[in-house]
Amino acid sequence: MSVSPEILDRLKTVDLFEALSSRDLEHVAAVGRRVDHHAGKEIVTEGGGSAGFHLILEGEAAINVGGNARPSLRPGQYFGEISMLDGKPRTASVTAGGEGLATFSIASWDFHGLLEKYPTITKPIIVNLCSRLRTAEARVALGSPGAQA
Repeated sequence: MSVSPEILDRLKTVDLFEALSSRDLEHVAAVGRRVDHHAGKEIVTEGGGSAGFHLILEGEAAINVGGNARPSLRPGQYFGEISMLDGKPRTASVTAGGEGLATFSIASWDFHGLLEKYPTITKPIIVNLCSRLRTAEARVALGSPGAQA
């Protein structure tokens, strides 16, 4: 399996994949590819289908949720992981910035096949998602009336 060392290094910084073994990370890298998006191209549409995961390699991505602009994403950040995993509609629209955007992208169907073929990838991802859920629940609890710190 020939995988770019640069892509492996970038994937290691993604919290979703950080607990994967080197071998499993290589499997993840092998199913993705670089995609170049021209300036202003809408990459994903809020409410649309779940095409996959996108790790930003170069450029900037504009984020829009419910008609409201959110902070832009830059190299090293990513989007699409939740829809890739659960198959539900996208929660935001993402558009390539003024100088275009390069991403390392993994199609959801390729990622699902990877999880079936290499089940050792699944547990670290589930643990990461549970951690995110606990963090979100703690934020809600701290902001709720009557919540204890």
